[in-house]
Amino acid sequence: MADIMKVNKKTYKKFRETERNLLAKWKKLNLSNKECASRLGRHPSTIGRELKKNSFKKDYYEALHAQHQSDKRKAKTYNSKQPLKNKDIYSYVLQKLGDGWSPEQIAGRLKIKYPKEAHWHICHETIYAFIYGPENKDKRLWEYLRRKQRNRKQVKGRKAHRIRIPDRISIHQRPKVVNKRKQIGHWEGDSIVGRGHKNGLHTEYERVSSITRLERLNSITAKETRQAMRKIFDPLPKRFKRSSTLDNGSEMILHKQSGIKCYFADPYSSWQRGGNENANLWIRYYFPKGTDFSTVSDQELKAVEWELNNRPRKRLQFNTPLEVLRKHLRGCARN
Repeated sequence: MADIMKVNKKTYKKFRETERNLLAKWKKLNLSNKECASRLGRHPSTIGRELKKNSFKKDYYEALHAQHQSDKRKAKTYNSKQPLKNKDIYSYVLQKLGDGWSPEQIAGRLKIKYPKEAHWHICHETIYAFIYGPENKDKRLWEYLRRKQRNRKQVKGRKAHRIRIPDRISIHQRPKVVNKRKQIGHWEGDSIVGRGHKNGLHTEYERVSSITRLERLNSITAKETRQAMRKIFDPLPKRFKRSSTLDNGSEMILHKQSGIKCYFADPYSSWQRGGNENANLWIRYYFPKGTDFSTVSDQELKAVEWELNNRPRKRLQFNTPLEVLRKHLRGCARN
């Protein structure tokens, strides 16, 4: 029989165009699935699946239509498994990595930006796989990440030091409403130390909006820290400066003159100020340990602050801190 193909079952797994042509011809002759399978060297269930998936209007099998359906399905599967092969996503991911966004922020923001376009939606683990994939090793894409590590590792934070702080109020006396992250105006603060502990930054992180502020410290002293905190808090409306939870460093001893009510985390418990610790890690992305902040201009500091506050955050459903803050500012204006 000339039409019968001698096919090795172990060699061919997917239908080819020539097989579809033969199957369409035989089905027009009303041959059974079992007979078609026997002629093609296939299992009858394979023929059943092919007819079910690629028939026209579920009851008519035509070879050209079946091949088109198969090709379309194959392309869709390829794009879903290799989303960065899409040139638009590839460009977007590289651009945002260059802007300092994390893979999680990129993936989350894409879902907000293109909510109904599924081909734009990717998992952050896909981006990590792309960054660390052997085929991209020569691109050194991990250098775009915050910690610039070849492998993802857990990093320990800087430990606090025990020191006697006058009129220190423990975090355990802080109002319970602060823990709920519902009321605007509760901050977390700390110092970032520069080269030789000679200068640095004072940073403050707002717990609801995730707004990050930084001010220069010409020296790591209580006086400089007090001045930096006044620069941050004095211009704010009262409802935006309810409290700040601080580290236990010696530079915090003038906290009562800072312009805001201060509480203090437990020693060696940086997790109690987790938002600020995370913000400081991001700031270290721009200013690594050993940075001499006397060589950093005010314009550079403001540019870093602007980037941090215009970057989408997972805990904000991938809105940016400034977008959240604007909503609260509109409410403030109404009142």
